Amino acid sequence: MLLGALGCSCAYAEPAAPREIRLASEVWQGYSHADGSGLAWDILRQVFEPEGVELVIQSVPYTRSIGLVQRGEADAWVGSYRNEVDEGVFYPRWHYDADQISALGLIEQAVPTQATLGEFRLVWVRGYEYQRYLPNLKHYREIQRRNGILPMLDYGHADFYIDAQTEIDEVLEGAADRARYRVTRLTRLPMYLGFADNPRGRALAQLYDRRMAQLVEQGSLRPLFERWRQPYPFE
Repeated sequence: MLLGALGCSCAYAEPAAPREIRLASEVWQGYSHADGSGLAWDILRQVFEPEGVELVIQSVPYTRSIGLVQRGEADAWVGSYRNEVDEGVFYPRWHYDADQISALGLIEQAVPTQATLGEFRLVWVRGYEYQRYLPNLKHYREIQRRNGILPMLDYGHADFYIDAQTEIDEVLEGAADRARYRVTRLTRLPMYLGFADNPRGRALAQLYDRRMAQLVEQGSLRPLFERWRQPYPFE
């Protein structure tokens, strides 16, 4: 009976996590800089470093970050929406942030809503899979990079560009006349780490979920969002 009881307790023990987590991310301004600064890295340091797990950061384009995790060359990538990728990855229970998803279009376009978005021609950057999270989309295509978006709208090649608000703000920095464009907020999407679906990745994901539950309950992450002037996603 004693051995049986010990066996039961061990079955629920958290597996030992590696001493480092290899994280891949695109470089996003104010969020995941290549030098390790930014809101995302601050959050993840607070999650992992108190447990003796060091962050090892690799800055790569978004679609490549997913491939690194799927091949086991990285433990997790930053900035995924839940179930965005189906193969070779594992999603934790906790999100760590949320993206404000918006539509950028010319001011003369009708204001889009989630109900009417399917009537318009949409574009977004390859890999973001917004058709999974916005309803009734019919006319959309993916582009390779964000440069050239404003001329695409100007010349009527697309009605709206869909992206996170921070990325749209960066696109608009290149506008000669920002008054020509309107930004419409559509929805907020929780953001996750996408972990490698292997024993190492699952051990890190279990540690991540435990630490996120603690930090949110304690309110420990709120000062980070205030410092970077971003909305707190755990109200």
